[in-house]
Amino acid sequence: MTEAELAAIWLTLRLAGTVTALLLVIGTPIAWWLARTRSRLKGMVGAVVALPLVLPPTVLGFYLLVAMGPDGPVGGLTQALGLGTLPFTFAGLVVASVFYSLPFVVQPLQNAFEAIGERPLEVAATLRASPWDAFWSVAVPLARPGFISATILGFAHTVGEFGVVLMIGGNIPDKTRVISVLIYDHVEAMEYAQAHLLAGGMVVFSFLVLLALYTFNPQPSGGRRP
Repeated sequence: MTEAELAAIWLTLRLAGTVTALLLVIGTPIAWWLARTRSRLKGMVGAVVALPLVLPPTVLGFYLLVAMGPDGPVGGLTQALGLGTLPFTFAGLVVASVFYSLPFVVQPLQNAFEAIGERPLEVAATLRASPWDAFWSVAVPLARPGFISATILGFAHTVGEFGVVLMIGGNIPDKTRVISVLIYDHVEAMEYAQAHLLAGGMVVFSFLVLLALYTFNPQPSGGRRP
């Protein structure tokens, strides 16, 4: 394995780890609000969160590129703060990946919070637990399967990104070139042996992710047969 391939693997893992951590911080309050609120805005917020599931990655990447570019609102803000622009940087990849992988973290957490029901939180309230204490001591432990699913899916989805990271990060060695982009490079250069090695590794990785998901977070059987 070459230095370029090792660098791409390390960059991909670093990106996925950073994005997953940020998604858990950002996605948990969003999922909690979606699971508990009765606001009319719930449907709209849920649709916005789920939008990356149906949008082509290149479309999402294009609009993020425009927004974070020098003439976009985000790009104008980052330049005013002396941070430069985010496209074609690791930070830009992180921001784009957070948007793209958001539903894969929010939806498992939302389902887990909804499955808790009202009773455990009502019991905690009768014991004079504050909403903050009830969330951390009751809701979070009971939603543990949802956190496991969200972490695994968020990490795996970020590892497998292609369209968004290519639009935002391009193909800069050691800075924005992740595994999926490197596989594309090998195929374009007709280096099928190298592409096969990386692609095969991604297949094995995907299988292990799903195996871990179904092993550590088994689905309910739906009841016993009579």
